[in-house]
Amino acid sequence: MLCVDAEQFDIAPALAHYAEHGYARLGRVLSDEGLVLLRERADDLMLGRVVHEGMFFQPDATTGRYEDAPLGLGWQGPSLDYRKLEKLEKDPCFLAWLENPLFERIARARISSDIVLYRAILFHKGQAGGSNLPWHQDGGKLWGLSREPDLQIWTALDDAPEDGGCLEVVPGSHKGGLVTTLGGVIPPDAVVAADAERHALPLPVRAGESILVHNHVWHRSGRGRPGLRRRAFSACYMGSDVRCLRKKKAPRVFPPVFRR
Repeated sequence: MLCVDAEQFDIAPALAHYAEHGYARLGRVLSDEGLVLLRERADDLMLGRVVHEGMFFQPDATTGRYEDAPLGLGWQGPSLDYRKLEKLEKDPCFLAWLENPLFERIARARISSDIVLYRAILFHKGQAGGSNLPWHQDGGKLWGLSREPDLQIWTALDDAPEDGGCLEVVPGSHKGGLVTTLGGVIPPDAVVAADAERHALPLPVRAGESILVHNHVWHRSGRGRPGLRRRAFSACYMGSDVRCLRKKKAPRVFPPVFRR
């Protein structure tokens, strides 16, 4: 599905920019054929034409507000209005993409041990515009890990223009670590204190482009353009020595990737 040569692609500039700013553009790396395949598979999963036991589904808020998105409902029948699909490593098409040789080179440059997958997730903003996602960080007690992961690779399956649900980041904000020990949504007073609105950098992309995203960089996305969909796939990689710390349920076991 790659449209670039994985071995010849120069990852050094992206890795350097990533270390300094907490994000880095890879440019267009997913082929037209790959786009068609992953778009169709995303819809097949939402519509129940393809089923994998144990996947996670979250319906979107009808109000367009992140706070109103229902929790704990799971699969609600065929719909193109799901906000999130998780455990996409269960699907062979998405697994093939997250294990492509370019992403492997990048992950091995950042992670010295064997590599496992924290999550493989589809973020979807439907034709009604979907919902916004406020400033947040991916980590903390909400993630329940013995060590914070720091590598996510985000791929646009549809165009994400500046006024249509693109990622926004606060460059360099990852260097400050977690704002709260809990992680997740950043409190409004911290957003104001950091003057995040003035430092916000939109990252509009065309379908097929990928972006490296540090777990601790402040990031968000607005609503999509009405009538247009915005599907994006994100894989979070980490070292195999990271452990799940949750106590109320059995600890999660993270699937290995890039096995030789």
